[in-house]
Amino acid sequence: MTTPQEELLPATRRALTHRIAVAQAEGRTPSLVAAVVRGGRTVWHGARTSVDGHGPDENVQYRIGSITKTFTAVLVLRLRDEGVLDLGDPLEKHLPGTGVGEATIAELLAHSGGLAAESPAPWWERTPGSLRPELADVLGEQPLLHPVGRRHHYSNPGYTVLGALVEKLRGASWEEVLQREVLDPLGLERTATRPSAPHAGGWAVHPWADVMLAEPTEDLGRMAPAGQLWSTTGDLARFAVFLTQGDDKVLGAETVREMRAPAAPAEATDVVDGAAYGLGLQLQHRDGRLLVGHSGSLPGFLANLTIGVEDDVAAVVLTNCTSGPLLAGVGSDLVRIVAEAEPRIPEPWRPLRGVDASVLELAGQWYWGTQAFALRLTPDGGVSLGPLSGQGRRSRFRANGDGSWTGLEGYYAGESLRAVRRPDGAVSHLDLGSFVFTRQPYDEGAVVPGGVDPQGWQGIG
Repeated sequence: MTTPQEELLPATRRALTHRIAVAQAEGRTPSLVAAVVRGGRTVWHGARTSVDGHGPDENVQYRIGSITKTFTAVLVLRLRDEGVLDLGDPLEKHLPGTGVGEATIAELLAHSGGLAAESPAPWWERTPGSLRPELADVLGEQPLLHPVGRRHHYSNPGYTVLGALVEKLRGASWEEVLQREVLDPLGLERTATRPSAPHAGGWAVHPWADVMLAEPTEDLGRMAPAGQLWSTTGDLARFAVFLTQGDDKVLGAETVREMRAPAAPAEATDVVDGAAYGLGLQLQHRDGRLLVGHSGSLPGFLANLTIGVEDDVAAVVLTNCTSGPLLAGVGSDLVRIVAEAEPRIPEPWRPLRGVDASVLELAGQWYWGTQAFALRLTPDGGVSLGPLSGQGRRSRFRANGDGSWTGLEGYYAGESLRAVRRPDGAVSHLDLGSFVFTRQPYDEGAVVPGGVDPQGWQGIG
């Protein structure tokens, strides 16, 4: 008897259940619900609860806090893809008079606009949004704490400003635009700015006794684009698929890939921790894999969405306590359990459908000075260049259609690669942003800046 490929093995399912059981018990949370996505669909759902005979399912709503920011970032990138704005535009160009107008759209998305982390007192998460009816109330008298663009400093007011930008350019409320442009197209029917049954209640658990206190559920008002949403594991599992693959009804694959790329200056502690921030997404290097997603918290609730893009595995974890289990760790563990127990099966190798002889001629070994590199043809019609052994600069290159290629990543991102030919058509060398790659180390027949010692290669005499 064989197990269908889309199902998880019993041992994997038990390991996932064990992980969330430990998180719920040790984190002392009233309930915890989780889901795992693989291959574009939910393959596991689990729940643990303190209420006998009841377990929340994939349709029970929890508050998701700052995962809301990723939804707001999607709305902003839709405006960019439509040509309404550019990420390099200063905010002042589209939303004047805020007092933080020198920050660019990209800097606000990446939390590098210099804005404060929170709005002025009273504590915005535990007080009605009606206390902050205008942007000026959210930003306060000193909205900028750091030079614009110089450091990553997480900012809730920054995403409030982005929500206001969406409203200004769409001529409708952030909530209406989100419903029309993201929630409806993706079929996220249980994601909303306000809860509807069935939904969890938020609780604070006493730090030194196993007793609880009900948390208030405040409408965040102007701060909604930074953290208002309620959602379910079912909906967030679908959202994880979108953030992995894209959906042309909302954002294409190239744009969601851009969201997942680091976009903010990293603090020294971030470098040590392997953390970074993209455009509305958190990035973390953990257990040898790159994870993207977002965490969220509001009084009474914690939430986490973690995606292992290379492993094609994502995890959603939601719980209804103010503090307790570290959900980022739980989410990354769920991804790791599946990725290690049931590694992704690669697609079958297939030969290229066709190849240009002039490109095939370039494949093989090249030298930059004395370091050996290999140029390979890639299935998408481009090429890759990287060291034959050890660490070094490497990149994939996109074909430009004129015999040249443009670097897609790393040191060579945006740089031009082209083959330089002699008058007889034979290849002399590769030019990569003025770097010369030759078939032999310092090939005498190629252009080598600085020349070659006329005595040639020498040993010790």
